Amino acid sequence: MSLWQDFLGSTTHYVATTNFGRIRVVEAGDKSKPAIIFQHGIGGHLEAYSKNLVALSDQFRCIAFDYVGHALSSRVAMEYTPPVLAEQLCELMDAMGIDKAHLSGESLGGWVSGFFAVKYPQRVLKLMLNTGAGIPIVSEKGRADMLDLMERSKKAAGVAPSFEMVKHRIEWLIHPSNHARLVTDEIVNLRLHFYLMPEGREVTPMVNRMLPRHDEFLVPLEQISHDTMLLWTRDNPIHDLECARAAVARIPKGELYVMEADGAHWPQYEAPEEFNRVAHAFFAGAA
Repeated sequence: MSLWQDFLGSTTHYVATTNFGRIRVVEAGDKSKPAIIFQHGIGGHLEAYSKNLVALSDQFRCIAFDYVGHALSSRVAMEYTPPVLAEQLCELMDAMGIDKAHLSGESLGGWVSGFFAVKYPQRVLKLMLNTGAGIPIVSEKGRADMLDLMERSKKAAGVAPSFEMVKHRIEWLIHPSNHARLVTDEIVNLRLHFYLMPEGREVTPMVNRMLPRHDEFLVPLEQISHDTMLLWTRDNPIHDLECARAAVARIPKGELYVMEADGAHWPQYEAPEEFNRVAHAFFAGAA
């Protein structure tokens, strides 16, 4: 099934922010319900949550957006860091009239969400760090995975990215057992289109510079005061289960959920039924 069919029941629009330009947003659900804001990974786009927004909109106002510098949001030449993107999230919430929300972030999205929760604790309900970055890498395999990601990202968003280069990058996100089912021409061509846009040629390398600077911007986990779930897979690259277990022990109200289904870095896309069930129970539960 096409990911555009997954989005049936949602609406797409653009939101103007003060310092970060126009932000592409997709949302589903009643605006009077508690909001969940979903955030994608580095070099990614809101389609990472195509299988989750509508499914969770029965009880929540579900929102996904493209970070500045990504996909169809404004491509702004600037220094990209997780704290800077946390300010984008703040401006987006202000522009959309959202006082506080649940946050669910994958990879870069979890990294940004952690910084946002520490700086703006009064604006966060609950926090889900979904295979999130910004926690210490504790294994040699994890460091090798980071070098692999940097190389794939450089090639996929290079001077002349090709279909095969982008496919190689997306395969990094998804467990090998899911490649045949989920690494489709549609998702590869979509990301290739974003990478080939002239506006991104200057900006995408600026975005990718966050990768080698990972350890400069570790989330101060002990300062997170919210109910927090680390949702992980057994085969997450870079930040493996050992990383997740060490990180959750530092979060005062932290818990770890390990996906039962095969998954790598995109569990919300690889096993949406399980992800949606766990997210629904976590965000709907009493604080």
